[in-house]
Order: sequence, then C-alpha cells, then structure tokens
Amino acid sequence: MSKITYIDEVEIKNKRVLLRVDYNVSLNKDGTIHDDTRIKNSLPTIEYLLERGNTLILMSHLGNPKGRDKKLSLKPIATRLQTYTPAYHVELINDFLTDDLFKVKEKLNMLSNNKTIYIIENTRFYPGEKKNDSEFAKKLAAFADIYVNDGFGVCHRNDASVIGIPPLLPSYGGLLLKKEVSVITKGIEAPKKPLVVVVAGAKVSTKIGFIKKLLQISDAVLIGGAMANTFLKAQGYEIGCGQFEPEFITAAKEVIEYANKNKKKLLLPTDYRVGNRNDEKTEGVIKKFSNMDANECPLDIGPETEIHYSAIIAQAKTLIWNGPVGYFENPQYALGTEAILKAIIDNTNAVSIIGGGDTLISIKHSSVEGKITHISTGGGAMLELIEKGTLPGIEVLKR
Repeated sequence: MSKITYIDEVEIKNKRVLLRVDYNVSLNKDGTIHDDTRIKNSLPTIEYLLERGNTLILMSHLGNPKGRDKKLSLKPIATRLQTYTPAYHVELINDFLTDDLFKVKEKLNMLSNNKTIYIIENTRFYPGEKKNDSEFAKKLAAFADIYVNDGFGVCHRNDASVIGIPPLLPSYGGLLLKKEVSVITKGIEAPKKPLVVVVAGAKVSTKIGFIKKLLQISDAVLIGGAMANTFLKAQGYEIGCGQFEPEFITAAKEVIEYANKNKKKLLLPTDYRVGNRNDEKTEGVIKKFSNMDANECPLDIGPETEIHYSAIIAQAKTLIWNGPVGYFENPQYALGTEAILKAIIDNTNAVSIIGGGDTLISIKHSSVEGKITHISTGGGAMLELIEKGTLPGIEVLKR
C-alpha cells in the first residue's frame, strides 16, 4: 500500500529543500501580522532540516491577490521568521521568474555552508500557481533536490506548489503534516466514544458534506453560528433578520431527515442573543428562536443553549470543534463561543481537536495551551480530510 514518507523516516542531508509551508496568516489593517501561530508551527520542520545541513527555499501564499499586491507581500512574514531563526539570514526572493532565479541558484551553488533561509514571494502573485501550470511547477522545482510539504492548511488545494511539484522531485511530508494527519485521522477512524462535534460558523454551504459524514460516525452534532439559521429556516422557523443561505435549505432538510431517520443527534440552538452586530455597548437580548421579531438579528447562542451544549460536551470522550457559535468579533456576542471553549477545556477526559481559521482567531486571547489535545492549522483542509479521508496534497506525496 502506498503511503507518505515523512522527513524523520528518511535521511535528508545537505540537500536543497523546497519546503511548502502555510504562512497564510491573518493581518491587521496596517499590514502587520495579527497571529503568527502558523509561522511558529512550521519551526520544528525548519529546524529539523537545517540541523542536517540542508538549504531551505520556502514557499507560501498569502491571501488571494489578483497579480502583485504589496499589501500581500511575504515581507512581514520573512521579518517575523527572522526573529525565530536568529542564526540564519532570511532572504525574500522577490521575483524568481526573472533575474532572481539565476542569482539564487548561483548563491546556492557557491555556498556549501549556507546560512540563509530563502522565501519565495507570494506564490499567488503568479497565475501559474492556482492554475497548477506544469511549466510554473517545473520552474519552482528547479530550485531544489527535494520537496517537502508541511502546509497541512493548503493540502486541499490543487495548486502548483501543492500538487504540481511532487511528481517532479523526491517528495516527503513535514513534521507538522505528520502530526495533523495522525491526530485527525485517529480521531475519526478510531475515536473514543462518545464522539461529540460542534459545527458552527457563517456558512452551511462549506460544511454540509462534513456534517453528513460526522452524523454517520458521531454520537451528537451540535450546530451553532449563522449556519444554524439555514437549518432553522429549513424547519419553517422565522429567524428575524439573521443571515441564511436559501439555496441550501433543501440540503439542510435532507440532513435533518437523515438524522431523524437514523436516530442521530443533530442539535440546534433553542435560544439566542439578538441585537445589532455593530453595537459593542448594548448587551444582546435573550430570545427563543420561536419568538423572534423580524427586525431582530440572532448573533450568538443563548444561555439555555450554552447549558445544553456544555452538558453534552461534558460527556464526550472525543471532541471536534470547527467554527465560532456567534459573532465573536463583538464581545457582546462572544459569550457562546467562550462557553463552548470552557466546556471543552473542562472536559479533561476527552481528546479534543479544534480547527478552522475563525475558530482559532476567536480563542486567540484565551489561555488554551496544554488544555486542548490538538489545535489544527487547517480549516478547509481539516473539514475535507474528515469528510473524504484524504486530500490532494496528501495523495500526491504517497509512493
């Protein structure tokens, strides 16, 4: 059976290594880095390869630029990485398709004891990246002897830097990728029971397959966030001015029918904090979803739902959480998300897996280190791995 070989399972020494990382970090309005967790999570693989005399050329995208966009340059990321690797010089390759390609290859040829970490500028500055253009992949592959993918968060992408290069070079998985795949796969294929899943966030459209899969294997699926509105609407309830996805009402109905037919627990909020998402001073009014006025917006789960969900979470032996259950950017509507996090942390007997970009942002200011079994760096990648059992970026590494 073909499988991934990881870098700690093979000898990689004194090679040029093209390392795909996921540095698609959140930025502040002034362009500074809001959260560098993804950079820090890449350090074990970087250090492992550097300790063995390898020269590293890192690749990542940032955002979704339409051509070159200074606001989405990897320059601040290179600067931040420099602080974590003081023994090395971090150099940004501005445009590897032009003169920089020759210059860098010349440097790589000349320096036998290279103390420089190279980062290729935002791969999405180039049209060939998202098109998985074969010529673009060849130009990237020309940098290196070895390819390593440590960017779990991009393994669901069909980009050139993810799936186009591995057929061209000996290719391996990094240490972060190994951890992500191992923990998430075990949590789904051999979970300690009961398995309880919290699925929330804004859109049901991106998670409908994920929910269907989890209903088959879990003991309870708890729905929150704006996506719950689509499920409530599918049952004929009014949701005030809450956002929902009308084109996914039929799909939501099918999920509800499947749960009922197969006696699966699919739970929806019974009360909400309603109000104005832009008003940070006024507390949300508690309302039953069945008693909501047309001009009231449900922005967070209510206290009754918090208690109910927390009690179910307390009984779990395996917990998976993806998506904040309220409009957490406003402190008045972050209470539900805080309650879910507290319930997960308080259940010290459970294996807990948290993932999703907004989920991680919503818990950024909470003290969770050592209290959660695994905080995944992947949002869409985590969902797709659970739903389908594999990812394009994983399959292409198998030999």
